[in-house]
Amino acid sequence: MGGYSSEYKISLKSGNVVHEYLNKDKYESYRIHILKDKWVYVDDNENEHSVNRHDFSVNIEGQTIVFDCVFNAIHGTPGEDGLMQAYFELLDIPQTSCSYYQAALTFNKRDLLSVLKPYGIKSAPSFYLNFGDEIDEEAIVEKVGLPCFVKANKAGSSFGISKVYKKEEIKPAIKAAYKEDDEIIIEGFLDGTEVSVGVIKYKGETKVLPITEIVTENDFFDYEAKYEGKSHEITPARITSKQEEKVREIAKRAYDILKMEGFSRSEFIFVKDEPFMLEMNTTPGLTTESILPEQAIVAGISLSELFENAIEEVLPKNH
Repeated sequence: MGGYSSEYKISLKSGNVVHEYLNKDKYESYRIHILKDKWVYVDDNENEHSVNRHDFSVNIEGQTIVFDCVFNAIHGTPGEDGLMQAYFELLDIPQTSCSYYQAALTFNKRDLLSVLKPYGIKSAPSFYLNFGDEIDEEAIVEKVGLPCFVKANKAGSSFGISKVYKKEEIKPAIKAAYKEDDEIIIEGFLDGTEVSVGVIKYKGETKVLPITEIVTENDFFDYEAKYEGKSHEITPARITSKQEEKVREIAKRAYDILKMEGFSRSEFIFVKDEPFMLEMNTTPGLTTESILPEQAIVAGISLSELFENAIEEVLPKNH
């Protein structure tokens, strides 16, 4: 848990929930904080023990602890962009999220949507910028229209996102997004119902969880709406059976096309009956208020079962 991005505090909350709900009779769990300045095991008395990065072991009072499995609850870099996944693959330690390539691909909104497009998965009209590129507001407005969203390409929890109504607001919004990332995606505004679709590997099968509708008091589903109670998440979503069938099929198809493992949560906006994909998260929030755990509970899967299944999916079958 933790991470190097603006999302690390949310990740610590997620990790603590996993630690709390895991079946203590079955698993011995250790809270490992992966932070910019240190990698440490934090024991129940909040004492810190440093992690040996050579083999991801911890030395506690002369005893070396090695791990059978890593439960990945890091949002943002390095846990959601493939860095930790590649590290654990090199060390041959099973971990609960997707593989490093899928993590890197889905973390890059532009690349993800480009890969899924040939499979008929729709997304909003978009305009790409890299740091240092000339900003041509006319060209941007012509391509995506107004209002539009200016987003940091590789950031989560709605950091670095602005909704822009006027041409004059484009440059300040771009400047804000560059604080989070050196790549930007500017997307046309889609007016419709926003939903979040959790897809997981459950007992060996790809399972689509009940769909959540996102109703925000703010102008869009921003950080405040996500984490400070300025939104309502309604599960199951108030959508037609036709819409539900379509978005379930597309979310599952995206998961299978990308050969995903573990948890994923994809966001869509309906334009009439057509779902347009915004993004896919591969280590979604796991706090008790987070969307994916709520969806699991509506599906009749307790948090203990959800977390245990994630571990059992990746542990060698003869453990």
